[in-house]
Amino acid sequence: MRITFEELRALPSSTISLLEILSLEGQKYMARIHGDFGMKVLSDGSNVTRLFASAWQIQDLLGAFDIRETQVVHPSAYHEMVGMEPAHIEPMRIRVQRQSS
Repeated sequence: MRITFEELRALPSSTISLLEILSLEGQKYMARIHGDFGMKVLSDGSNVTRLFASAWQIQDLLGAFDIRETQVVHPSAYHEMVGMEPAHIEPMRIRVQRQSS
């Protein structure tokens, strides 16, 4: 479920089908990577999720990979408001980039 940058670089295929950049309260970002290997969270060597100060930092780090689609994902906070019934609300997804197949 986790992968380091070094492990990602060592894979035989450098194609990432979907890069999800998850916004964590708009201050930190994490990368969820989808490919032939399934879905993996970009982590450090200690098995801790790597956090970034911006979406650009993630894109710069992974710039050498063939990334088919990139989405910035913002979870909704509306389902957490006081007095509202709990509800499943899909996160907002903003497509940043997409390549033709």
